[in-house]
Amino acid sequence: MAHLELKPKQDVSSFRKLAIGSWTTAYDPTVYGTLTVRMDAALTYLDALHQRTGVRLTPLHLVLKALGEALRRCPDANALLRFQRIYLRQHITLGALVSDADPQRPGLTPARIEDVDQKSLHAVALELDAAVARAREGRDAALEKGRGLLKRVPPLLLHRFTGLMSFLSYSLNVDPDWLGLPKDPFGSAVVVDAGTLGLDTAYLPLAPFTRVPIFIAPGAVREVAVVEEGRVVPGRVMSINASFDHRFIDGYHAGVIANTLRELLEHPAEFFDAPPGAPASSR
Repeated sequence: MAHLELKPKQDVSSFRKLAIGSWTTAYDPTVYGTLTVRMDAALTYLDALHQRTGVRLTPLHLVLKALGEALRRCPDANALLRFQRIYLRQHITLGALVSDADPQRPGLTPARIEDVDQKSLHAVALELDAAVARAREGRDAALEKGRGLLKRVPPLLLHRFTGLMSFLSYSLNVDPDWLGLPKDPFGSAVVVDAGTLGLDTAYLPLAPFTRVPIFIAPGAVREVAVVEEGRVVPGRVMSINASFDHRFIDGYHAGVIANTLRELLEHPAEFFDAPPGAPASSR
């Protein structure tokens, strides 16, 4: 039984073939970049949503939904490599790593959301929060099985074990359920909430065994001096830091993703859910 729904990409450029042939592992071709976005409108939007619904969302929820839309607009970036060939994913699944609320257990809690592009912002937020709660409380059966399996692997064999699991799950596209491992645990891209860790900027390493070509780390929202109509005024901004696998994601794909993130985060009322009582968007 197939692990993921995939289809081969047919129109592969000469440059892309050369890039695939130049690197054999995901940590060699990493490209890093930072996008700084104005967050004044986004924070106002989140506050209005909270006042009218009682639901408290964060910039992380906005970034996840915006990234799902970015991958919908740029399907070539929603892909993975199998046997040096690009395969396009047929679904947009995002992984998230959220800082643990318990100071006695520092770390990051993993969660995943399927078909992010097809869900509302509110639905994405509810699903993420529920997944994080299940993981923190030990109620995520697949995650607990995976953790238990990792504990039984001797440290000396961990590298070979993760490589084997990656080969079976992605290269051979075999559903890892028979091993008690979660299906596609990392998804199309991974978002790490670096802002809650007190970081403005953080560049994440591409972990080869995940086969994820995009790691995004939104930083903390901070107040800075910005120029508006020739005047220096206070403004709130956030850095979105990214690591890309250059074997099949280049400047064009990064540009589409960056422009989409900027567009949606700086004009949230035009794209995200309208708070109750607010006029409907014309889009």
